[in-house]
Amino acid sequence: MNRRLLPVVAAAAVLVAVAACAPEDTAEPGLSPSAPAAAACAKADLDLVADGKLTVGTDKPAYEPWFSGDDPTNGKGYESAVAYAVARELGFAAGEVSWVTVPFNASFAPGRKTFDFDINQISITAERKRAVDFSAGYYDVTQAVVALNSSPVASATRVADLKDAKLGAQVGTTSLTAIQQTVRPSRQPAVFNDNNDTKTALQNGQIDAAVFDLPTAFYLTAAEIEGSKIVGQFPTPGQPEQFGLLFEKGSGLVPCVDRALATLKSSGELARLQQQWLAGSAGAPVLT
Repeated sequence: MNRRLLPVVAAAAVLVAVAACAPEDTAEPGLSPSAPAAAACAKADLDLVADGKLTVGTDKPAYEPWFSGDDPTNGKGYESAVAYAVARELGFAAGEVSWVTVPFNASFAPGRKTFDFDINQISITAERKRAVDFSAGYYDVTQAVVALNSSPVASATRVADLKDAKLGAQVGTTSLTAIQQTVRPSRQPAVFNDNNDTKTALQNGQIDAAVFDLPTAFYLTAAEIEGSKIVGQFPTPGQPEQFGLLFEKGSGLVPCVDRALATLKSSGELARLQQQWLAGSAGAPVLT
C-alpha cells in the first residue's frame, strides 16, 4: 500500500495489531522483541514508497565487499545479498526490488525518503535515531587503521602510537568518530567526502593513515592500495557498533524487517552471508 494513501486510522489499527501479537521478550539478543505475527506483515499490507515494489537505497559508488562491481542489483556482496534476503522474507521476488542512489549523509538527514530502507554501512547511533529509524543490527563492526607500509605509523601497536599522526576518514562516519573519541589525536583529522577520496589521500601521502570499517579495510589493502597494510583495529568497548537498515522516521515497515532479520539470523543465513562475503578477520591485531 502506498504510504501516501494509507489512512491514519488504518495505520493505527496495524500498530495495535502488532502490539497485541508481540511475544514477551522471546527475540534473540540484538533483535527486536516486538516482531509482529506474519499476518501483520503480509506483502499487500506493507507501507511502501511504490506499490508492489521494495525500494532500497544505497550510495554510489557501491564499494566492495558490501557490493560487487558497483552494481547493487546483482545480489553480490554482503549488503546486496542481505537486501535481497530481507526482500525474499517479505515476499518480494528479486525483480520486485528497485534500487535508488542515496548519498551517505543524505540517508540519515531528517525528512521524507525516496526509499523503503537504505543499506550502506550505516551505524546505528542515538544521534541518527532522532531523525530516522533503524532495524535491528545486521552486522557487528569494528574500525581499522590502514597505512602505507612506508608510513611512520605502519608499525603502531597501541592507540597512543597514533596520537601525533595525521589521520583521515569520511565525513559523517563512525570511522571519523573513532578517530576523535578513541585516538583523540593531537591535530585535527582530515575529513573527506567519501571513502574513495580518503583512499586517494592515503595513496598520495596527504595523511599518515586512514580509518575504515574492518571489511572495507581488508578489501582496500588486498585489492586497491598497493603497498598498504592494516595496522590494527580498535577495540569496541561495551555494546558493539552495529550496521542497521535505515528507514524514514515512523516507518511501519521496521517491525516486519526486524522479523525478517530474526529469521535470517536464526536460520544461519546471515552468518553464511558474512562468511561468504566478509570472511578474513584474521591479520588485524587489536590496538591496545
